[in-house]
Amino acid sequence: MTSSTLLLPFQPEAMSPAQLAAVSYLARYTGHTHALYAYQLRRWFTWCQTNHLDALAGVERAHVELYIRHLHESGLMDSSINTMMHAVRGYFRFAHIDGRIAADPAVYARLPKVHTDESRTQGLDRLELIRFLQIAQTLTVHHGALAYLLGITALRASEAAAVRIEDYQDTLRGYRVLHLVGKGNKPATIPLTVPVLRVLEACRGQRTEGPLVLRPLSGKPIDRRDAYRMVARIAKAAGIPRHISPHSLRHAAITNALDAGVPLRDAQILARHADPRTTEHYDRARGNLDRHAVHFLTAYVAGV
Repeated sequence: MTSSTLLLPFQPEAMSPAQLAAVSYLARYTGHTHALYAYQLRRWFTWCQTNHLDALAGVERAHVELYIRHLHESGLMDSSINTMMHAVRGYFRFAHIDGRIAADPAVYARLPKVHTDESRTQGLDRLELIRFLQIAQTLTVHHGALAYLLGITALRASEAAAVRIEDYQDTLRGYRVLHLVGKGNKPATIPLTVPVLRVLEACRGQRTEGPLVLRPLSGKPIDRRDAYRMVARIAKAAGIPRHISPHSLRHAAITNALDAGVPLRDAQILARHADPRTTEHYDRARGNLDRHAVHFLTAYVAGV
């Protein structure tokens, strides 16, 4: 199955039932999610073609299990296998809902267990975040604005790159607010504190409209790849030895908010997570040994 078959334009007369099911499933998504799910389905179709299987009709749970084993043997980590199966599972689920197949062969397929509580994902601690924000402002006003959008307002890389000057001109209940459309096309309104607004205004300069953060040399709007490069440059200038990405800054915003005593519900609103368990994962996974209950228990027992 070729990539052009999976993607639009819709060509029902030239497509097999499996391809029609794929196109109808992918039509639910746009942007990066559409591209990712299209890639995942292309990989499934390629495996089926290699093993002389139709990608939809006649597929059984055993075939899906063998595909999962194939992903493991190809060197993917357990978490990557689970991610790779997102589109495949959705593809069969909606094919079943639409009546294209009698049963969903992927619904009971066993995926690898990923112990998310032991994740080694690291953001920045409080002092590192402070230094990151300070150094960013010494590079260019664009680096400074990007750093605050990621590290204080907890935006994703694509969201920060998409911020326009017009998006934060409104005032609501006494606060200047930033309007954005986030992951899953969900609108959000974020209040801007004075330090954040000051950095954004320095980046804006005399401009009254258009993309906020620009490439410092060319003056063209940044994209998410530029955001990764700019964050890496700031981290290097700040002397942070490990790899830092835009998600590291989002991670830092959430975990430092929790460390500051922000209730989990309010941290969930900051992160714009649909499920509080996702935000709770950030709290558990950051490896903050200073707040581990063993310290309090030791002090309690020693005081007896």
